[in-house]
Amino acid sequence: MDFSFLWTILSFIIIFSVIVICHEGGHYLVARANGIRVIEFTVGLGPKILHFKKGGTEYSLRALPFGGACIFENPDELEGEEEKKQNEEKLTKDLDVDKKNRAFKEASVFARIITVFAGPFFNVVLGYLLALFVVFFCGETGTQVYEVSDSLPAKEAGIQSGDIITKINGERVYLFNEIRLITFIDDSETYEIEFKRGDELHTVTLTPYQNGSSRLIGITARNDIECNNLSVFKYAWYEVRYWLKATFKSLRMLFTGKLSKDDLAGPVGVAQVIDTTIDETKQYGLFNVIINMVNIAVLLSVNLGIMNLLPFPALDGGRLVFLFIEAVIGKPVPRKAEAFVHMAGIIVLLILSVFVMVNDITKFFR
Repeated sequence: MDFSFLWTILSFIIIFSVIVICHEGGHYLVARANGIRVIEFTVGLGPKILHFKKGGTEYSLRALPFGGACIFENPDELEGEEEKKQNEEKLTKDLDVDKKNRAFKEASVFARIITVFAGPFFNVVLGYLLALFVVFFCGETGTQVYEVSDSLPAKEAGIQSGDIITKINGERVYLFNEIRLITFIDDSETYEIEFKRGDELHTVTLTPYQNGSSRLIGITARNDIECNNLSVFKYAWYEVRYWLKATFKSLRMLFTGKLSKDDLAGPVGVAQVIDTTIDETKQYGLFNVIINMVNIAVLLSVNLGIMNLLPFPALDGGRLVFLFIEAVIGKPVPRKAEAFVHMAGIIVLLILSVFVMVNDITKFFR
């Protein structure tokens, strides 16, 4: 019996659960540190499978392994003053909440800002911790040139084996993947390349070779940096930095129309990537599969952190916009107006989610 499908589902659930728990855990921990009540900490969507209450917070696991929530005390209340007071007293009594704990809206604007920001920040921290694992066992591929291809721009520009690429078009690079990223995304007609040869810095300008949709400069590198020492901390950060750059550059391409709908992927698309990765790496052993799953988790965790910071309604970034406005003008935006904007954002996100899911499924058949 082929267990590949089961491994794919299990890997998908574990990866998404860890990322969601970390994200919502960031909100939860910072909220509690600032005395903000948390009504429910939930992982997944749909009906509850398991749940229990402790310290005034209900912890629940839901059926569908997509998303989660850290639900505060009526953050967008719209009731009248008397009803709010009654609900406040009821919640305090029913949930046995310490009266020192405040509703979200009652905390200082700074406390609310760092509570909302904590979710995406914890995702980047998780990405770094996972990158430590990957880099420690796999090492890194730096920017030292291993081989220069004949008849391609790098050779003609005078770049030699052993040179260390330091900048491309003024952008500092530490990993060979960053060079790949720039040549894939940056459609400049020429590249200004700074490299180090011995103790000397050199700069050359070359025109990349267009090979279909790819631009080649004609250099290769190899995985020659061992990170089983203190250097692991530095190169794990470089790995996270690379994924941060990749996410920002991809978003820029998406908003400028340089990416198509087929370049987007939702949960179904991610599951397909996980399935393909398991299928292609299982022949090298379980540890190799685990390393690749952790590497996918690094990408997804960093990506989720950045995407949640976009200033779009219903996302953490959208909530931060309203909090920053409150910090500047000294009073909150009317709650009805904010709730309406977030509701509109949720509707748009749901429509986009359905579109991406359908597109992922049709891509599979295409």
